[in-house]
Amino acid sequence: MEVKLDKRYELGVSAQNAWAILSDLEAVASCMPGASLGEKTGDNAYKGSVKIKVGPATAQFGGEVEILSIDVANKSLVLKGKGADKGGSSASMELEATIEETEGQSILVGAATVIVNGKFAQFGGRMMVQVSDVILKQFVDNFIIKAQALGSATGDTAGSTPSETQTAANESPNELNGLSIFWALLKSWIGSLFGKKSAS
Repeated sequence: MEVKLDKRYELGVSAQNAWAILSDLEAVASCMPGASLGEKTGDNAYKGSVKIKVGPATAQFGGEVEILSIDVANKSLVLKGKGADKGGSSASMELEATIEETEGQSILVGAATVIVNGKFAQFGGRMMVQVSDVILKQFVDNFIIKAQALGSATGDTAGSTPSETQTAANESPNELNGLSIFWALLKSWIGSLFGKKSAS
Protein backbone atom coordinates (compact mmCIF):
# COMPACT_ATOMS: atom_id res chain seq x y z
CA MET A 1 0.00 0.00 0.00
CA GLU A 2 1.29 3.46 -0.93
CA VAL A 3 0.58 6.68 0.94
CA LYS A 4 1.66 10.17 -0.16
CA LEU A 5 2.19 12.95 2.38
CA ASP A 6 2.72 16.69 1.87
CA LYS A 7 3.40 18.65 5.05
CA ARG A 8 4.46 22.14 6.15
CA TYR A 9 5.59 22.93 9.70
CA GLU A 10 6.44 26.37 11.03
CA LEU A 11 9.56 25.94 13.15
CA GLY A 12 10.02 29.31 14.83
CA VAL A 13 13.81 29.13 14.47
CA SER A 14 16.26 30.56 11.95
CA ALA A 15 16.58 28.80 8.61
CA GLN A 16 20.32 28.44 9.23
CA ASN A 17 19.79 26.49 12.47
CA ALA A 18 16.98 24.41 10.97
CA TRP A 19 19.18 23.44 8.02
CA ALA A 20 22.07 22.58 10.34
CA ILE A 21 19.84 19.93 11.94
CA LEU A 22 18.17 18.70 8.74
CA SER A 23 21.46 18.24 6.87
CA ASP A 24 22.93 16.10 9.68
CA LEU A 25 21.57 12.55 9.39
CA GLU A 26 22.57 11.68 12.94
CA ALA A 27 20.77 14.76 14.28
CA VAL A 28 17.68 13.94 12.21
CA ALA A 29 17.62 10.36 13.54
CA SER A 30 17.87 11.61 17.11
CA CYS A 31 14.70 13.67 16.54
CA MET A 32 12.69 10.54 15.74
CA PRO A 33 11.57 8.86 18.98
CA GLY A 34 12.67 5.25 19.05
CA ALA A 35 15.13 5.63 16.16
CA SER A 36 18.82 4.89 16.41
CA LEU A 37 21.63 4.73 13.86
CA GLY A 38 24.11 1.89 13.77
CA GLU A 39 26.91 1.01 11.37
CA LYS A 40 27.82 3.60 8.76
CA THR A 41 27.56 2.01 5.31
CA GLY A 42 28.45 5.02 3.13
CA ASP A 43 29.13 8.76 3.14
CA ASN A 44 25.49 9.51 3.96
CA ALA A 45 24.11 6.05 4.73
CA TYR A 46 23.58 4.10 7.93
CA LYS A 47 22.01 0.96 9.21
CA GLY A 48 19.42 1.75 11.85
CA SER A 49 16.38 0.69 13.82
CA VAL A 50 13.08 2.08 15.13
CA LYS A 51 11.38 0.78 18.28
CA ILE A 52 7.64 1.18 18.89
CA LYS A 53 6.04 0.31 22.24
CA VAL A 54 2.35 0.09 23.08
CA GLY A 55 1.88 -1.00 26.70
CA PRO A 56 3.89 -4.20 27.26
CA ALA A 57 4.19 -4.95 23.53
CA THR A 58 7.27 -3.79 21.65
CA ALA A 59 8.03 -3.97 17.93
CA GLN A 60 11.41 -3.19 16.40
CA PHE A 61 12.18 -2.45 12.75
CA GLY A 62 15.68 -2.83 11.37
CA GLY A 63 16.75 -1.25 8.12
CA GLU A 64 18.80 1.39 6.33
CA VAL A 65 18.58 5.14 5.80
CA GLU A 66 20.45 7.20 3.22
CA ILE A 67 20.59 10.78 1.94
CA LEU A 68 20.25 10.38 -1.83
CA SER A 69 20.96 14.00 -2.75
CA ILE A 70 21.57 17.29 -0.99
CA ASP A 71 21.26 20.88 -2.25
CA VAL A 72 22.97 23.24 0.19
CA ALA A 73 22.09 26.41 -1.73
CA ASN A 74 18.36 25.67 -1.58
CA LYS A 75 18.50 23.95 1.84
CA SER A 76 16.92 20.81 0.40
CA LEU A 77 17.62 17.08 0.45
CA VAL A 78 16.16 13.75 -0.60
CA LEU A 79 16.28 10.94 1.94
CA LYS A 80 15.27 7.28 1.64
CA GLY A 81 14.70 4.77 4.40
CA LYS A 82 13.53 1.17 4.44
CA GLY A 83 13.08 -1.48 7.09
CA ALA A 84 11.34 -4.68 8.18
CA ASP A 85 10.38 -6.42 11.41
CA LYS A 86 10.70 -10.08 12.34
CA GLY A 87 7.02 -10.64 11.54
CA GLY A 88 7.55 -10.00 7.86
CA SER A 89 6.08 -6.50 7.69
CA SER A 90 8.12 -3.93 5.80
CA ALA A 91 8.04 -0.23 5.06
CA SER A 92 9.95 2.23 2.91
CA MET A 93 9.86 5.99 2.59
CA GLU A 94 11.36 8.48 0.17
CA LEU A 95 11.26 12.03 1.51
CA GLU A 96 12.12 15.36 -0.08
CA ALA A 97 12.58 17.96 2.66
CA THR A 98 13.28 21.66 2.29
CA ILE A 99 13.81 24.50 4.74
CA GLU A 100 11.99 27.59 3.45
CA GLU A 101 12.50 31.04 4.94
CA THR A 102 9.70 33.60 5.25
CA GLU A 103 10.12 36.90 7.09
CA GLY A 104 13.06 35.60 9.07
CA GLN A 105 11.29 32.41 10.15
CA SER A 106 11.76 28.91 8.78
CA ILE A 107 9.27 26.35 7.52
CA LEU A 108 9.99 22.64 7.15
CA VAL A 109 8.38 21.43 3.92
CA GLY A 110 8.21 17.72 3.27
CA ALA A 111 6.85 15.54 0.47
CA ALA A 112 7.01 11.82 1.18
CA THR A 113 5.97 8.57 -0.43
CA VAL A 114 5.48 5.76 2.08
CA ILE A 115 5.01 2.12 1.04
CA VAL A 116 3.97 -0.48 3.62
CA ASN A 117 3.53 -4.23 3.25
CA GLY A 118 2.39 -6.95 5.63
CA LYS A 119 0.14 -6.49 8.67
CA PHE A 120 0.44 -2.71 8.66
CA ALA A 121 -1.06 -2.49 5.17
CA GLN A 122 -4.40 -3.74 6.56
CA PHE A 123 -4.98 -0.42 8.31
CA GLY A 124 -5.69 1.26 4.98
CA GLY A 125 -4.56 4.59 3.57
CA ARG A 126 -6.67 6.83 5.82
CA MET A 127 -5.35 5.26 9.02
CA MET A 128 -1.77 5.30 7.75
CA VAL A 129 -2.05 9.05 7.11
CA GLN A 130 -3.31 9.61 10.67
CA VAL A 131 -0.55 7.48 12.14
CA SER A 132 2.02 9.32 10.02
CA ASP A 133 0.67 12.64 11.29
CA VAL A 134 1.20 11.50 14.90
CA ILE A 135 4.75 10.29 14.22
CA LEU A 136 5.69 13.43 12.27
CA LYS A 137 4.32 15.67 15.05
CA GLN A 138 6.60 13.91 17.57
CA PHE A 139 9.51 14.28 15.15
CA VAL A 140 8.94 17.99 14.51
CA ASP A 141 8.58 18.76 18.24
CA ASN A 142 12.01 17.21 18.85
CA PHE A 143 13.44 18.91 15.72
CA ILE A 144 12.37 22.32 17.05
CA ILE A 145 13.91 21.62 20.47
CA LYS A 146 17.24 20.74 18.85
CA ALA A 147 17.20 23.77 16.56
CA GLN A 148 16.35 26.07 19.49
CA ALA A 149 19.17 24.55 21.54
CA LEU A 150 21.57 25.12 18.66
CA GLY A 151 20.45 28.73 18.40
CA SER A 152 20.92 29.33 22.12
CA ALA A 153 24.35 27.72 22.10
CA THR A 154 25.50 29.93 19.22
CA GLY A 155 23.80 33.06 20.55
CA ASP A 156 21.36 33.32 17.63
CA THR A 157 18.28 33.37 19.87
CA ALA A 158 17.50 34.34 23.42
CA GLY A 159 16.33 31.71 25.87
CA SER A 160 17.70 29.11 28.21
CA THR A 161 21.34 28.70 29.11
CA PRO A 162 23.45 26.37 26.94
CA SER A 163 23.44 23.69 29.64
CA GLU A 164 19.65 23.80 29.87
CA THR A 165 19.13 23.71 26.13
CA GLN A 166 21.66 20.93 25.70
CA THR A 167 19.71 18.86 28.23
CA ALA A 168 16.45 19.60 26.42
CA ALA A 169 17.96 18.66 23.07
CA ASN A 170 18.86 15.21 24.36
CA GLU A 171 15.50 14.46 25.96
CA SER A 172 13.81 12.79 23.00
CA PRO A 173 11.87 9.66 24.00
CA ASN A 174 13.50 6.26 23.47
CA GLU A 175 10.37 4.87 21.83
CA LEU A 176 7.61 6.13 19.59
CA ASN A 177 4.54 7.12 21.57
CA GLY A 178 2.48 4.03 20.89
CA LEU A 179 -0.52 5.36 22.81
CA SER A 180 -0.70 8.38 20.53
CA ILE A 181 -0.51 6.08 17.51
CA PHE A 182 -3.23 3.85 18.96
CA TRP A 183 -5.42 6.91 19.61
CA ALA A 184 -4.99 8.05 16.00
CA LEU A 185 -6.02 4.60 14.78
CA LEU A 186 -9.02 4.57 17.11
CA LYS A 187 -10.21 8.00 15.98
CA SER A 188 -9.89 6.96 12.34
CA TRP A 189 -11.82 3.73 13.00
CA ILE A 190 -14.63 5.59 14.79
CA GLY A 191 -14.74 8.14 11.99
CA SER A 192 -15.06 5.37 9.42
CA LEU A 193 -17.99 3.86 11.34
CA PHE A 194 -19.88 7.15 11.35
CA GLY A 195 -19.03 7.58 7.69
CA LYS A 196 -20.58 4.20 6.86
CA LYS A 197 -23.71 5.02 8.87
CA SER A 198 -24.22 8.37 7.15
CA ALA A 199 -23.74 6.72 3.76
CA SER A 200 -26.37 4.04 4.48
